[in-house]
Amino acid sequence: MTTQGSKAVLITGAGGGIGSATVEAFAARGYRVYAGVRTLRNAPRFGHANVVPVELDVTDSAGVRHALDAVAADRGPAGLQVLVNNAGVIVQGPLELVPDAELHRQFDINVYGPHRVLVAALPLLRTGGGRVINISAASARTAMPYLGPISASKAALESLSHAARVELAPWGIPVSVVEPGALETTIFAKAESAAREALLLADADRVELYRAQLAAVDKALAEQKTRPVGTVVDAIVRAAEARRPKDCYVASSDARMLRILAYLPFRLRDRVIAGALGLGKSDVAAGAAR
Repeated sequence: MTTQGSKAVLITGAGGGIGSATVEAFAARGYRVYAGVRTLRNAPRFGHANVVPVELDVTDSAGVRHALDAVAADRGPAGLQVLVNNAGVIVQGPLELVPDAELHRQFDINVYGPHRVLVAALPLLRTGGGRVINISAASARTAMPYLGPISASKAALESLSHAARVELAPWGIPVSVVEPGALETTIFAKAESAAREALLLADADRVELYRAQLAAVDKALAEQKTRPVGTVVDAIVRAAEARRPKDCYVASSDARMLRILAYLPFRLRDRVIAGALGLGKSDVAAGAAR
């Protein structure tokens, strides 16, 4: 079977949040949408006939190749017009207490995963005159304390994106990154739950050293203003349909603020971030001294 009459997009991490909303947006615009999900049995029910769920676990190299083979068989010579590398997780917590396996999981999904998918998708992108959109984070440019793993993984993803943009230019394949801010999705709740589980397994004395800081950060994050995923979806669609897509799309005001902080001297930046997270207060200092 071939589906040559429409443009096609492959979206990883399509099971919820940004991913599922992006699937619906592209389907409504007439795209053939390949919705990459970890397992088909848990795939959401999309409301469009032109959405094709594809089992795609970005940590499984063989599975990624199999998924792209299925897309190729469906598309034939029409190829792929857009790849959206959206699958991702957030690992958070004090770096001293982040388990080695969790740090590896962070990079396996957020960095190695997009690379696996890109390599497998490039033949289809070359055939279809396609483009690549990698979903990053505002913390890629300004690393946040207690969010070190996610910050580092997104910084790495942006570095790979910038390198790929130049390398793929001879084939006319643009590469853009989209930087969301704080969003109304379940990924943050999942990250918090995983972090709390990790703390339960960590050395109790070391956990106690961070008790006051963690409470301050939790309070600051709970009070931050979140935005609907539509703000990010709009940026993704613009990147997909622009005649000359930008290198980077910043999808919210808080993401723009972190970009501005990246230009400050390191010590000033540290003070601003610590103050915003409540880490400069005397009670936090007292907790650290215990």
